[in-house]
Amino acid sequence: MERRNFIGLSVTGVGASFLAPGIVGAKETNQQMAGGIFYTKQNPGRWSKKIAGHLPNIEIEQLDGMVKVQVVTAHGMDAYQHYIVKHVLLDQDYNFLDEKMFDPMNDKAPISLFTLKNYSGRIYALSMCNKHDLWLNSAEV
Repeated sequence: MERRNFIGLSVTGVGASFLAPGIVGAKETNQQMAGGIFYTKQNPGRWSKKIAGHLPNIEIEQLDGMVKVQVVTAHGMDAYQHYIVKHVLLDQDYNFLDEKMFDPMNDKAPISLFTLKNYSGRIYALSMCNKHDLWLNSAEV
């Protein structure tokens, strides 16, 4: 991959990690931005045919006060041509909890594992595709 493209994608990823929680955090504007700034199953915007391969799937397992969260995006990792850049995990108030960056040259699939201690409430997972933008899904713990 060309250095300039790599730097551009890196800057985009960093910018989204700072902007997305704030954008999503305004609960009253959440629905207005869905389908434009970020995409959901209910509001896929211009990417209505891309839901299955871009919406992050969230699986939750609880054991002894620990919550294990697995986020999977059913998306290929086609080197730097088309891949999932990262997953971001947010709490019920859209505060940052954790993230997993992917290396499209080494990661075979966009799968993230997160561990939360004594957490309950809604969580949000963001999945960022380098071509089809930012996707949001949620689950209850």
